[in-house]
Amino acid sequence: MILAWMLVILMAGGLLAWLAQRWHTALPRWIALAAVAADFILALSLWAQTPELSITTSPWLLRLELPWIPQFGISFSLALDGLSLLMLLLTFFLGLLCVLISWREIQHKVGFFHFNLLWALAGITGVFLTMDLFLFYFFWEVMLIPMYFLIGIWGHANRIYAAFKFFLFTQASGLLMLLAIVGLYFIHGQVTGTFTFSYFELLRTPLTPEVARLLMFGFLAAFLVKLPAVPFHSWLPDAHSEAPTAGSVLLAGLLLKTGAYGLLRFVLPLFPGAAQEFAPWGLLLGVIGILYGAMLAYAQTDLKRLVAYTSVSHMGFVLLGVFAFNTWALQGVVMQMIAHGLSTGALFIIAGFLYERLHTRDIRQMGGLWPEAPKMGVVMLVFVMASLGLPGLGNFIAEFLTLVGVWQANRWLTVFATIGLVLATAYSLRMMQKVFLGPAREAQPILADLNLREMLIAVPLVVLILWLGLFPQPVLDTALPAIRGQLEAYHEPDQKQEPVISQVMPHVALPDSTRFSLKGGIYAPK
Repeated sequence: MILAWMLVILMAGGLLAWLAQRWHTALPRWIALAAVAADFILALSLWAQTPELSITTSPWLLRLELPWIPQFGISFSLALDGLSLLMLLLTFFLGLLCVLISWREIQHKVGFFHFNLLWALAGITGVFLTMDLFLFYFFWEVMLIPMYFLIGIWGHANRIYAAFKFFLFTQASGLLMLLAIVGLYFIHGQVTGTFTFSYFELLRTPLTPEVARLLMFGFLAAFLVKLPAVPFHSWLPDAHSEAPTAGSVLLAGLLLKTGAYGLLRFVLPLFPGAAQEFAPWGLLLGVIGILYGAMLAYAQTDLKRLVAYTSVSHMGFVLLGVFAFNTWALQGVVMQMIAHGLSTGALFIIAGFLYERLHTRDIRQMGGLWPEAPKMGVVMLVFVMASLGLPGLGNFIAEFLTLVGVWQANRWLTVFATIGLVLATAYSLRMMQKVFLGPAREAQPILADLNLREMLIAVPLVVLILWLGLFPQPVLDTALPAIRGQLEAYHEPDQKQEPVISQVMPHVALPDSTRFSLKGGIYAPK
């Protein structure tokens, strides 16, 4: 029940925070902080209690199965493996930071703001936990609507346009995924006689290559838009730049990761043959995203739009790694999801700190800020270096693992992806130079350095990005069983099953070091 409690705490906390505004304006902040902190402690305790299990046996640490609408095959099915656990830790940690950075920034409709914040976190938590595709779509929508309000109510000047664009892109792509889920549900029912939305049952659905390809594109549409992959990225810069700071952190740190998580959790294991066919295009889209995002980032003068385009570039590495189909690349993908969430979230937080002081995001109106705010400059420097992939920081481990894995799949695309690291150096150093170095602008207001609350936000981020860069093994060990599970469909198709409709299983040539055998694992029937 601990998995269900994580959702209940966030949803109940959100409702309570909304109601508490009428009693005192500070109460919603404290309620939100307590709710997210409680979930963070629960997730940390799970990680601390199950290290042996996460490494040596079944990838699934916890499962909860309750009937919901049994006549339609819908159940309240939650499960936790290493991948989900890491994503939950990232969700609750960034959620805590979102509450703290909104402490002074949000001054009107405080209760409703924290209601939306906690429900968006609840939706993201549900996406990372649910193993019923109907429930998965439910949580996919739950995280979308609060995010629309966060941008549309507490955003900047063009917030209505940005919120509408965000909603339109994600809603339309989500509906395509819903059609694919319904299609998979009926095909599984017709073939097996059992109509169910259970992820574990649908994994073994026999599909013709044509049907598998069509259904996979429905899932891909939702996940590539949310990632985002070029050319489905245009909602991202507007949403990032117009959202309040907490909204930008949620978008960059968590919502983008739901797209990457969907590719790993659903597209690869549900449609192994179709995913293998799409792999060359997926790799190409990844490289295009890396280069295109980096070049546009270099051209920006709005600090938040600049950071937003770096996300497009970094998520290109995720797409590249997902379709490389080997353990190295997928380990890199998981590391990139975490490291990018921390580093880009930190850059958006610093952009928010600067906006509070200077009331502008235009880097042409900044410069020479280091002498006045050395603490903020140091923090910015750490995350700029992380963004360009400096060794010793988490992003380097992520990109190194991804490139080594992709090298085994396509060497030329790996070379082009590596060029993205050079471009990352260019835009990162330009960002640092324009904001904190160089000559100071005239008539610039005196800039206050980080205060105690802001240091409490910044220091943990710095510690974590250093920890990921210097001691990544605990994270890699936690994610490994889940990654092996995602690759299982490419190595050990169920020989006992005799599909009514033939399916061509793919063959992927991998080095011996990446081969494995998962016993008693993810695809075993209950």
